[in-house]
Amino acid sequence: MDNSRPSVIDDKRLRFDSFGGSSTEIFEKKERLPAMGWNSWNAFGSGNNEELTEAMVAKIKELGLDKLGYKYIVLDDGCYKPERVNGRLQADEVKFPSGFRALADHVHSQGLKFGMYNDIGTKLCSGAEVGIYGYEKVDCEDYINWDIDFIKVDNCYYMWDNATFAEPSNAKFSYAPNIKSITVDGRNLSAVKDGTLTGTRAEVKDNYVTFLGTYDGTAPDHTPVGVRSSELHFEIDSDRDKEAELKVAYATGEEEGVGRWLQVAVGDRIFFDDMLPVTPDSETFSDSQIIKIDLKAGSNTVRIMNHRRQENTLHSYCEIKKELINAGGDKDIVFSICEWGKTQPQDWGHKVGDSWRILNDITFQVGADGNNGNAAWESDYTTSITSQYNKCVIMDEFASPLKGWNDPDMLVIGMDRLNFEMNKSHMAMWCMMNSPLMLGMDLRRVDKGDDIYKIIANEDLIALDQDPLGVQAKRIYTTYECDAPDKTYIRDNDRIDVLAKPLADGSIAIGFFNLSTEDKAEPVSVTKDRIIDAIGSKMTDAGKFKAATVYHIKDLISKEEKDCDAGCFGIVSLGLCDCKVIKVTPLR
Repeated sequence: MDNSRPSVIDDKRLRFDSFGGSSTEIFEKKERLPAMGWNSWNAFGSGNNEELTEAMVAKIKELGLDKLGYKYIVLDDGCYKPERVNGRLQADEVKFPSGFRALADHVHSQGLKFGMYNDIGTKLCSGAEVGIYGYEKVDCEDYINWDIDFIKVDNCYYMWDNATFAEPSNAKFSYAPNIKSITVDGRNLSAVKDGTLTGTRAEVKDNYVTFLGTYDGTAPDHTPVGVRSSELHFEIDSDRDKEAELKVAYATGEEEGVGRWLQVAVGDRIFFDDMLPVTPDSETFSDSQIIKIDLKAGSNTVRIMNHRRQENTLHSYCEIKKELINAGGDKDIVFSICEWGKTQPQDWGHKVGDSWRILNDITFQVGADGNNGNAAWESDYTTSITSQYNKCVIMDEFASPLKGWNDPDMLVIGMDRLNFEMNKSHMAMWCMMNSPLMLGMDLRRVDKGDDIYKIIANEDLIALDQDPLGVQAKRIYTTYECDAPDKTYIRDNDRIDVLAKPLADGSIAIGFFNLSTEDKAEPVSVTKDRIIDAIGSKMTDAGKFKAATVYHIKDLISKEEKDCDAGCFGIVSLGLCDCKVIKVTPLR
């Protein structure tokens, strides 16, 4: 298979224009609540093995975590031989001497489910040259033969984007060239004077347009809300239906913001989707070859763009999904997209996945050789609980049981450098946000009844994550000054957030979270009117909740319960990194 250029995309359902509509879905999807289980990466990195995996299975059974919903046992990177054998994946015979099918059988014998890992590129993140690209058919046949129930697919060595370990010059595939002008139907039109930029990514520089593409969402630099890409539009009037000739004055590059791949469309019909020849540099402009387009009588919108960053990635994940279906028929397999939010998967993930990572890893300091690994409450990059939370908390409108779930990465509860309050708030945040709950610790460090056990086995919090209504909590108030708490991307942690989540039984979960590493003595409260204004359309019976004169309040962490006749719910203070989560049920 040619890995020098991305595939031709001839399915409109893989195109940018189809991302928003459920009528353009590619696969028949089932409604699914967030996955729960254990993943090997945070605990052991590439050092996981058969003995350790079986020990984790035994601990899940001993602790009774399976009865709480923790079902999936997932082998992450480091489980294969570093190269293929006769073109196929092989278990590392030192780490997994019995093979993957025997391990799957053992996991299944314990009433649990078995998961594995790969990468859409040519290598895994560990560098092992066994990425799935070009081997989708044989690998998916093997996964079915190994009886997997879950697959996590990473994005490290992807050939057509400047992924973490790939060639930065691959930006040539994911950005359009710089555009100075177009000539269409005999008229020359300036990109700056006559064109209109849409979306948020592109910008004007001197006398040309640059950064025609899609924001890289790997890092926490940009909000996920809104259109995260741009197009350059020209309005063309035609006296009749006709074929016309179009040329583009362009300059290429191979760096963030300027590339070589151009898409030209009129309305929703694409007429050109390919690489342009190299120019001497990114500010020396040449005319493209003639591109034939169709104009209709009246007004036409000519679109100059490059949505391939998203379309290529979606296409690659779809190839895997198709082959899993071809090999396994109707076998139920959870598909976990792990491209770190790079290509804005909140836009397209629902077409192929059951969850999609929203950022790069929550920690890079994973455990190994008895080392527990380190995690952080806050950081400037993605490697912290609050970095992941701050992005995920405003992504609620992208998630649902049928669409899939935002994934702010695996739980780091139990890793070093986190105290009890941080662990507790971490669990509560993920449950309120309907995040997948994948434990990432060495479970041999947990005893039934200890502090970590009480956090990960909190049935009331887990019930929020697994509530059958399946609505991610919405941030309805924050002490940080902003106009739209549910949409504003806030990275300043000196604040308290209030989240509200409607539940299937007609009650509401309300979470108060102190993001700060300092105590907050300020009282914070929300009224039932504010709650209904924010999430009333998602509640099972907003009228009953509003009309109630008495509410039952249960603290889901302390387990304290009381009745309240006021329609206002709040806190007096919160300690550093602490939280309070209550369930409010209308009584009469």
